[in-house]
Amino acid sequence: MPQTVRGVVALSKGEPVVTTNIVIPDPGPGEAVVDISACGVCHTDLHYREGGINDEFPFLLGHEAAGVVESVGEGVTDVAPGDFVVLNWRAVCGSCRACLRGRPWYCFNTHNAKQKMTLEDGTELSPALGIGAFADKTLVAAGQCTKVDPTASPAAVGLLGCGVMAGLGAAINTGNVQRGDSVAVIGCGGVGSAAIAGARLANAAKIIAIDLDDRKLEWAKGMGATHTINPSTDGDVVEAIQALTDGNGADVVIDAVGRPETWKQAFYGRDLAGTVVLVGVPTPDMQLELPLIDVFGRGGSLKSSWYGDCLPSRDFPMLVDLYQQGRLDLDAFVTETIGIDDVEAAFDKMHAGDVLRSVVTL
Repeated sequence: MPQTVRGVVALSKGEPVVTTNIVIPDPGPGEAVVDISACGVCHTDLHYREGGINDEFPFLLGHEAAGVVESVGEGVTDVAPGDFVVLNWRAVCGSCRACLRGRPWYCFNTHNAKQKMTLEDGTELSPALGIGAFADKTLVAAGQCTKVDPTASPAAVGLLGCGVMAGLGAAINTGNVQRGDSVAVIGCGGVGSAAIAGARLANAAKIIAIDLDDRKLEWAKGMGATHTINPSTDGDVVEAIQALTDGNGADVVIDAVGRPETWKQAFYGRDLAGTVVLVGVPTPDMQLELPLIDVFGRGGSLKSSWYGDCLPSRDFPMLVDLYQQGRLDLDAFVTETIGIDDVEAAFDKMHAGDVLRSVVTL
């Protein structure tokens, strides 16, 4: 039978979120109901509340989550009731041209649950990134559930569901950081800090953290940064990167901000034939002007990283294992744990830069 549970909903653009009753249907074919243990508060959820993603209100927010599968629908074989899972928004189809070419991390037809969760009056909800996990339970496509070590902390490993995976993957998957490389990361919030952690995991020799906020630079050093640059006191970013890399620039520069000025800093702050990775999300109105001869003359790679080019079934269990071994400190990303009624206050803290992640625990 359908269940009524609590959920955090954005009813209209720009208005404070509310905790209200929502209705979860029984899982249909290919679907699963997951009992949520923890869910991180991500900037994407604030974008949904502000109408920055689309206008399909009301939204059931939350997507960086871990929990336990409660029930599954017909045809589900990869997960079963009782499995501890991290939720993801890349449930690959297996049949699009990317999947058939052996590149499922570029899947063009990812799955979400076909049924809709609703308010008690029957109003259909739009789940954030097809998940909607600021709730006691949620309905997802079974492919959005990735089974991991059940002894891991839900508050920590749930963050792999979005921002932390985006940053780790930007370094490891998209940037292909190698042992001994020099890496610069522009913007040291949650995603940038994760990129720094990824560069350390890949055994980069020099990891340069760049941010205007000294608090974030301190966090970055805890994640593995060997050097820091604050442009407000250390001057021009490109010159500062070059000064730390024997005048050459970094092998890989990751832009975790996503603005034309930071992308240009990344472009000119890399070594010849170096790699630029854009993982910060620009707004639709942003434009970039760049001399084409500079693109030609510098060589190398200019890449965008979408969800860290991850494949959840491959990457989540591996990263959780590294966390369990003490080689990847996911706990460091959890600034605070909060209740389900505290999401609006968490948005304020995130906007002010006071936290890496607030995590709702249920």
